Amino acid sequence: MGTFCSVIKFENLQEVKRLCHWGPIIALGVIAICSTMAMIDSVLWYWPLHTTGGSMNFIMLINWTVMILYNYFNAMFVGPGFVPLGWKPENSQDSMYLQYCKVCQAYKAPRSHHCRKCNRCVMKMDHHCPWINNCCGYQNHASFTLFLLLAPLGCIHAAFIFVMTMYTQLYNRMKIILRNKTSIESWIEEKAKDRIQYYQLDEVFVFPYDMGSRWKNFKQVFTWSGVPKGDGLDWPIREGCHQYSLTIEQLKQKADKRVRSVQYKVIEDYSGTCCPLNRGIKTFFTSPCTEEPRIRLQKGEFILATRGLRYWLYGDKILDDSIKEVSFSPSDVSRIRGWFPRNCVEKCPCDAETDQAPEGEKKNR
Repeated sequence: MGTFCSVIKFENLQEVKRLCHWGPIIALGVIAICSTMAMIDSVLWYWPLHTTGGSMNFIMLINWTVMILYNYFNAMFVGPGFVPLGWKPENSQDSMYLQYCKVCQAYKAPRSHHCRKCNRCVMKMDHHCPWINNCCGYQNHASFTLFLLLAPLGCIHAAFIFVMTMYTQLYNRMKIILRNKTSIESWIEEKAKDRIQYYQLDEVFVFPYDMGSRWKNFKQVFTWSGVPKGDGLDWPIREGCHQYSLTIEQLKQKADKRVRSVQYKVIEDYSGTCCPLNRGIKTFFTSPCTEEPRIRLQKGEFILATRGLRYWLYGDKILDDSIKEVSFSPSDVSRIRGWFPRNCVEKCPCDAETDQAPEGEKKNR
């Protein structure tokens, strides 16, 4: 509590001006960037928050940031402590052993030195640090040292998150390259299996561009010349497939999406913000981590949802008011696509009877 009061009750309000200096600006900028990127990486890529380890990892990142900033501001604003102006020893005879400061008009106490930057005699002065724009001395020596200890430890943790994030991305990238796929093609293949299983069809989807050898697949991307093989239009295919095996599957999935989509009616307005606070805490914190747009909704409008998450749906806004039937073809109507909260809409009666939910985008966010 004493430290808190000392932070609030500055010796004078001019102490706030210490922030307006290149040292604190750079230091706080580095802390903010490293902390923010580490937290974003830990949420999006490495160690999911729904696991115990992921939660502990995220809490530790926050803990590092809080402790680093606390000690940093403590060292900056509490300050080193200054010898009172006009100070002299209680025993006047002791003044013969002390230096006299003409600027402060006082004797220099033992272990104190005059700082030209602060223009005061500093108690137990160590040095003037530009990163806190203040002196390190009697009152803030511990806070300054803890800041120097915690900052590298926090950086090590953040660096670990960055390295694991890059390693995870590299591992996933090499895995699909060795199968001669792209991320989108892997997703198409996954949906193909889901479509066949959903309709219990007697067919098997075979990815046409897998050469059957990891080395051959690897050479499709990496060459000694640095120029990838082919012209980017025609591709070598495996036996039993042809150039349009993948595109045929995509057309089947497009048709399947229209059949399995669900029509909703908007019951509450939605402004189209990325993380709407007025739609509830769960909706706010589970906003889709994607650059896909959000669409603005007004009460009474109709939406055709094609996929969704637990608290969000993705779909096409039906702009033609004359079209109210589910059996329409979305390609015949102008559309606005994007994400919107589930609690803004309700199923239309014709779709509620079928109780068919739009296909999920992913099992986990």
